[in-house]
Amino acid sequence: MKKKLFGTSGIRGHFPEDVNGILAINIGKAIGTYLGGKGDVVVGYDPRTSNKVLDNGISSGLIETGCNVIKLGMVPTGLTGFATEMLNCSCGIMITASHNPSTDNGVKIWNKNGMAFTSSQEDEIEEIYNSNSFITPSWNNVGKIYHNNEIIKDYIDKLLSLVKIKKGLKVLIDSASGAGSELSPIIFRMAGCEVITLNSQVDGFFPGRKAEPNKNNLGDLMQLVPILNADLGIAHDGDADRMITVDENGEISDFDKLLGLISKEMVIKTGDTIVTTVDAGLAIDEAVGSRGKIFRSEVGDVHVAELMEKENASFGGEPSGTWIHPEFSMCPDGILSGLKIAEIVSKKGKLSQLLNEIPSYPNERVKLPCSKEEKVLIMDEVKKSIKNEFNDIIEVSTIDGLRLTFKDGSWVLIRPSGTEDYFRITLEGKTQERADFIQKTSENFINNLIH
Repeated sequence: MKKKLFGTSGIRGHFPEDVNGILAINIGKAIGTYLGGKGDVVVGYDPRTSNKVLDNGISSGLIETGCNVIKLGMVPTGLTGFATEMLNCSCGIMITASHNPSTDNGVKIWNKNGMAFTSSQEDEIEEIYNSNSFITPSWNNVGKIYHNNEIIKDYIDKLLSLVKIKKGLKVLIDSASGAGSELSPIIFRMAGCEVITLNSQVDGFFPGRKAEPNKNNLGDLMQLVPILNADLGIAHDGDADRMITVDENGEISDFDKLLGLISKEMVIKTGDTIVTTVDAGLAIDEAVGSRGKIFRSEVGDVHVAELMEKENASFGGEPSGTWIHPEFSMCPDGILSGLKIAEIVSKKGKLSQLLNEIPSYPNERVKLPCSKEEKVLIMDEVKKSIKNEFNDIIEVSTIDGLRLTFKDGSWVLIRPSGTEDYFRITLEGKTQERADFIQKTSENFINNLIH
């Protein structure tokens, strides 16, 4: 069955065309039916303007099947995953479209251990949803709705127990007016940091900047960090499951080098096995070196988490800044990720210098607009023919999309986005000239296929 609802990170789409109250009710019924109409389900949401529509819809669907709902309100995704496990719930639901525009919303589902639902579990939910085969209990067996605010204290205490930051580190936090706007600054202050906030008023329109923490959207943060003499800048996305840093000079950190830095530290501290994704560059290999083993999964935190469990990994993460810390939860948490980097900086020196110690090579991440309908056809053609455009391929991987590795160690990954209407090209060249050639060749090939 081809998926119509779930992408690489739950359900996402435009509101109300793709994601709306009717979908929410039926998704709630489908999840409740999957759970057998029993148990408690925690529900949280980010600040998007459509959050209450989906929250109430999903909650209605769940209690109609007999499940109880524990409402968390507006919280970061990491807190929802944490609460699912801590409150011994049957599953957790986060209403969010993460880094997508404010016009979008979505649903992500968490297992009782805090790990996102696997693809096979999503398939089961989708089959129930499409068949309308919902459990319908009698009038006296519908579920109940509760509210829980106390879990926030447990969440804060747990995060603070996992780091020791030297007091006085000056941190500028840009929360994008998202779900981390209130908690992230508070937690960093409690950890001993001097905190200045930016875009930390909760607002589902994301008025200060777009929700995705990338160079194009972080101009204010990059400018203000050196002006305010901060040691570190931290940027979250809409639901605060991600974190990207800006160094003391106002430079946004290279995603792959930042992942390499935290991976090296985690190997030294907690274990020798790291999981990342097929779109991660060579920096993680260079940083970890012979200290540990690196495994690569499909793109998406659920795939990282699944492989982490299989390999008993001490850490897992994507270059996007979505990192999983198993000593906390199998749910990614951008606030904890930021605390971990702050801890490293407070103990080992300036972030720019720490990142400069990690070798890297010219890399590019390109997004080409492409409709949902065209993605499958184009990917089929890419797998069939793009290899003819290069003459020095030594390895072909189809774990996720198509990744080609070349004789000199350069590589390119071509895959359709699982969350947006784009084709993604990620590449790394051993020289800038080589990177430019790979990018131009790949872009031209795909653009010729997009109508």
